[in-house]
Amino acid sequence: MQGDCKTPAPGKVQVGLIGCGIGKSRTPKMHMDEARALGFDLDYAFLDMDDDCRSSKPLSQILDEVEQEGYAGVNVTYPYKIDVISLLDGLSENANMVGAVNTVVFRDGKRFGHNTDLWGFSESFKLGLAGAKSDDALLIGAGGAGVAVAHALAKCGVKHLSVHDVDLDRASGLADHVMESFPHVSAHAVSDLEDVLVDKRPDGLVNATPMGMAKLPGSAVPEQYLRPDIWVADIVYFPLETQLLKDARAKGCRTLPGSGMAVYQAVRAFELFTGRPADPTRMTQTFDGFDKKPTL
Repeated sequence: MQGDCKTPAPGKVQVGLIGCGIGKSRTPKMHMDEARALGFDLDYAFLDMDDDCRSSKPLSQILDEVEQEGYAGVNVTYPYKIDVISLLDGLSENANMVGAVNTVVFRDGKRFGHNTDLWGFSESFKLGLAGAKSDDALLIGAGGAGVAVAHALAKCGVKHLSVHDVDLDRASGLADHVMESFPHVSAHAVSDLEDVLVDKRPDGLVNATPMGMAKLPGSAVPEQYLRPDIWVADIVYFPLETQLLKDARAKGCRTLPGSGMAVYQAVRAFELFTGRPADPTRMTQTFDGFDKKPTL
């Protein structure tokens, strides 16, 4: 499928992923393995907009093509999570709240947009950081992923949210957006990480920037600002242990890797596409299988 410019023939259930540079995504295998475990066929196509056969096509044309070919839906990733909204007939509550869509379902001639990133982070947070104090949190990154995480944190009980971004206006806009959706939350933009982490001392922090990815090494938080009583979450999952998480573990912090959000957003998307509940444990095993070296 990957790199094939012919859209795969629809199987019993046909879905796909639209985005740029998506060749290393673990989502397709999670969906296909889960369908196989449940006893039906699902084909998940890489629809990479960087491929020559699609690079000259607008997103609207790709959506038209896959809908006409009988796809049950598509996941949407960078850089189309906001652009796709104008091409849809309706939005779920989460998608409308976040203002971004990562899952499109085709049903009865209509296109419905969902945001499973919000639910994915919420589930990962509740399970991976169960019992952690979370009244006050710092979010680093106010882009598309950061918007979903900010709303997820509010849903998970955060009452005071500091938002840091290289674009202070974007951080301020997100803070205002969160308070509109959750009047009980006090959110504000911050320009200086040291002021927040050293003086305000939040209960935890989330990195929602690309910093830490294999192609963008480093940490979004200087090591000296970390302390043992703070929890640290990262949405980056390639590599699974980012420099931020490595530093945090060395300091004795509770940590939450990006794998949880990646798995749970896929769990929810699978259910939306197929109408069948997915097994999070099984999908996690598929996700983790990417990091296991084959035995001879």
